[in-house]
Formats: sequence, structure tokens, C-alpha cells
Amino acid sequence: MMSFAQWGNALYAGDKSYPIVPNRKIFVGVSGAIVLLSFVLMAVLGIQRSIEFTGGSQFTVVGSAVTTQQIAVDAVKGTGLASEVKVSNVGTDGIRVQTESLSSADTATVRDALAKAYEVPATDIQSSSIGPSWGKDVTWKAAQSLVIFLTLVAALMAVYFRSWTMAASAIIALVHDIVVTVGFFSLLHVEISPATVIGFLTILGYSLYDTVVVFDKVRELTRDIDEQKRYTFAELVNLAVNQTMVRSINTSVVALLPVGAILVIGSLLLGAGTLTDISLALFIGMIAGTYSSIFIASPLLVIFEEMRGRRRAHDELVAAERTRHGHTTDEPVRVAPVVPGRRLGNENQPKRKGHR
Repeated sequence: MMSFAQWGNALYAGDKSYPIVPNRKIFVGVSGAIVLLSFVLMAVLGIQRSIEFTGGSQFTVVGSAVTTQQIAVDAVKGTGLASEVKVSNVGTDGIRVQTESLSSADTATVRDALAKAYEVPATDIQSSSIGPSWGKDVTWKAAQSLVIFLTLVAALMAVYFRSWTMAASAIIALVHDIVVTVGFFSLLHVEISPATVIGFLTILGYSLYDTVVVFDKVRELTRDIDEQKRYTFAELVNLAVNQTMVRSINTSVVALLPVGAILVIGSLLLGAGTLTDISLALFIGMIAGTYSSIFIASPLLVIFEEMRGRRRAHDELVAAERTRHGHTTDEPVRVAPVVPGRRLGNENQPKRKGHR
């Protein structure tokens, strides 16, 4: 059994290859089905938006010996002033209660009911109110930031790679990451807060970086593709994906370990809050981003390129050349093997010049 380093060297040299691009229609189809399922989940289960987006009143109980959530639900509904109550734990001795918008008098009544239910002074209960207009403004700004980010990314990719196919493939992969992450939030009934939106923008940057790494290798391998008749564009892209696979895996693992630790610590010790919101978005989004850069962006790039007449003509030349030489199957793409360096010995080291 080969080691991880040997496996990486075999992928880079082409001695071992996974048919990702040859099975591009399968991967793109599966990804499309996942995106469709995410939209269905959002439509059926809805998107849980935090109070910052919807507006409402919020109460935070601190220093309570009992942190049972049902006590808060019964206390608030017992006042008859709120029909929708959301309760979550904050830390080890805190309770957060969210309701629809309440007047000042109703806020005082609910605060007193919570103080009595949890047997804490009313001064230990913090209350705040967010108006619906402010929530709409936050929603608009969040959507605006995502649109601006995607627009700038599309322009940057088109200028950097000088290829609209690469820009389009990268944007579709980024949209996939956002839709899948939001769909997962909908499935788990987790609220989307402003901190979550920050996490979305962060994972877009991470996914974009991973895609750029793969596309850089694609550009390197296909720079003079029209000057040779040995390999097709799809075969070289598949080699690029395999060559960068180890780097993508290593980067993902290194990034997911601290994010996963923050997610576990934030959920178990601190309860619901900003730390949990952003770490959950990062954790899901990084996994989706790694998947999309390998199984979506590169296969889509080949699909878009094969729509161009110039690319189809070159593929036909490669097929004709292989037929002329009697090659009935696709020739595996190989490069120079990776040979580890070694010390040459003292006699081969640079000589020091004598001092005068």
C-alpha cells in the first residue's frame, strides 16, 4: 500500500489518475440534483432568518440556575402578548428569548414574567428591540454584498485568465457553494444571521482560491495545446485536477480542523451565538467549496470549451492522429516523474574562496 506522499507523486506524474473529467456529465448532473434539492428544502422548510433580518424583541436571561427552554416558552405565552417564541441557550447559565416586536409596556411585562419563571431579578434580564425597517435594510445589504462579490469575481477571473469559460465555471461553482450551504441550514433549521453572511463571503473566497489553483494548473498544461496532437483539452484538464487534488485535500483538512474545533466549542460551551453561526457556515461551505473546485468547476470548464468549434476541431485532430498510429484507446497523460532530491556529498559542494 502506497503512502500519502507516494499517492500524491503518482497523481502528479499521471501514473495514477481518477476519471473526474471523463465522467463530467455524471458529476455535473449529481451537483445539479443537489442544488435542486437545496432549493426544494428552502421552499418547503423555509429559511430561518435571525431577528436582525426579521425584526422583533429579544430577552437574555443570565445567572439562572435552571436553563430549561420550555420554561421560557410557557412564561412568554402565558402573558398572551407573543405568539411566536424562539428560545436558545447562551453559554452555561443563559437563555435567549426572541419574540415579535413588542411595545415598551409589553416588553416590561414579558421581562417580569421571565424573571419570575427563572427566579432571577428583573435587572438580570437584558431586553432589546429591532425594528422591521432595520431588518429589511440588513437583508438588502446582505443580498447586495453577495451580488457585488460575485460580479467582481467574474470580472477578475475573466481578466486574470482571459477566458470567459473559466470565469463562468468559477461563478457557477461559487453559486453551488452558497445554495448548498443555505439548503443545509434550512434542513437543520438553523438561523441565518449577519455573522452567517460573513461566513458565506469567507467561504466564497476560500472556494475561489481553490478553483484558481486548479485553473492555474490547467492554464499551464494547456498553454500550447494547439501545437500538439497527442492529448485533448479534456485529458489535460483531468491531469490538472489530479495534480492539484492532494493540495486541495491538505488545504481543506488544515482549514477544517480549527473551524471544527471552534464549532464544537461554540456549540457545547457557549451555546447559540455569533461564533457558532460563522463557524457552521465555514465548516459546511469549505466542504462544498473543495467539492465544487474539483467536481464542478473543472468539468464545467471542459463542457463550455467543447462548445467552441476550435476545441472540437483540435479533439478531432487528436483522434485522427491516434487512429493513424493504431491507438484504439485513450493514451494516459503522463509527465516526468517526481524524483526526490538527495545530498551530492562534500566533494560536490561549492568551494569557499580563500581570504587574503
